[in-house]
Amino acid sequence: MPQLGESVTEGTIGRWLKRPGETVAKYEPLLEVITDKVDTEVPAPEAGTVLEILVAEGDTVRVGTVIARIGAPEEVATGAQPATSPEPPAPVVTPVATQLAAAAPPAVAQPAADGTARSGFISPVVARLAAEHGLDLTRIAGTGQGGRVTKQDVLRYLETRQAEAPVAAPTTPEAPSPRVVAAPPAPASADATPLPEDAELVPLTPMRRSIAEHMERSVRTAPHVTTVMEADLSRVVAHREANKAAFERQGARLTFTPYFVQAVVVGLQRVPVMNGRFTDAGIVLNRRIHIGVAVALDEGLLVPVIRDADEKNLLGLARIVNDLAGRARTRRLAPDETQGGTFTITNHGVSGSLFATPIINQPQAAILGVGAIVKRPVVVTQHGVDAIAIKPMCYLSLTFDHRIADGATADAFLAAVKEALEGV
Repeated sequence: MPQLGESVTEGTIGRWLKRPGETVAKYEPLLEVITDKVDTEVPAPEAGTVLEILVAEGDTVRVGTVIARIGAPEEVATGAQPATSPEPPAPVVTPVATQLAAAAPPAVAQPAADGTARSGFISPVVARLAAEHGLDLTRIAGTGQGGRVTKQDVLRYLETRQAEAPVAAPTTPEAPSPRVVAAPPAPASADATPLPEDAELVPLTPMRRSIAEHMERSVRTAPHVTTVMEADLSRVVAHREANKAAFERQGARLTFTPYFVQAVVVGLQRVPVMNGRFTDAGIVLNRRIHIGVAVALDEGLLVPVIRDADEKNLLGLARIVNDLAGRARTRRLAPDETQGGTFTITNHGVSGSLFATPIINQPQAAILGVGAIVKRPVVVTQHGVDAIAIKPMCYLSLTFDHRIADGATADAFLAAVKEALEGV
């Protein structure tokens, strides 16, 4: 399992693109690996024949684990088949992986559900799920390497536990003893309820499941509050129309997104706490500004990050927005490119939405929702005289963590964003 990002400690085999016995060229795509919400094609490090696949599709392993073998054609074993390899060779850990392993939760020895001993690496995701739900991992049968408990094992355990949980019956004083009736067996899963004939069950993709878990955790973690203002984008629209052709000649398509990124930079510089994150020890203020921009895909949402957005001009922002959005839609982002953001922008207005209450991208302090730009009549005042004018207006909705900021602070930030947009 290759090192796919500085903060990535494990990956899930999404799909093998080659099978045992097939030849592969050096740097030809060999498999797809899923890390969080990003699918990454992994090229073959050498040319040769795929001799053996050691990790099956859907399995999650640590960085540095041997997942396949490539060699000369004469080395192919007769009848070689894809295998899950219950006891694969010891992982070959790179220096970077060693550093990551040291920073990750330590490996712990666990007794298996059948009483036998097993030892396995507990990933940060598994550790977080266990902490959130108060789980004893020794009670969960692991299907990973060497009996390691994987994320999928924990989710299956939670579904089974929920399905088998007894429903407390209301108590009635001096009620007669009820007649005992044998209850039907509990379903094996919370999703085992029979479906009507006119319905179908669509399995969750890894991306959809990851988004669901992240959004649920965010709502449980932070008290969400949303404040809304509207901005007059007359100057932004005029500036874009005047400069679109010039940007095209320099190889950059000028959209509205770079303007919103620039305005958010102004707001974060004026109200730095909105570029922070909450911890039990205090509020961490990030000195660098890394802005995530949500990109909608057919199967979900990705948030590539513009690093050091405050150091880029409008042309630079336009180029990087085009690049990141294009590679997000073609699933060519590296895992690190969706991590490390300090603030997020979601432009829900591209589909016609006027305003929304977006969910915070944890552990950030806030997220800005940008509504559709709509021409409508507004009252303008010039030289003390009120008049009605047609203006391109846009609602800006800021959802923020109330543990970090109060309404006045959030409004000050949003007002700075509005002022920056109207002063272009």
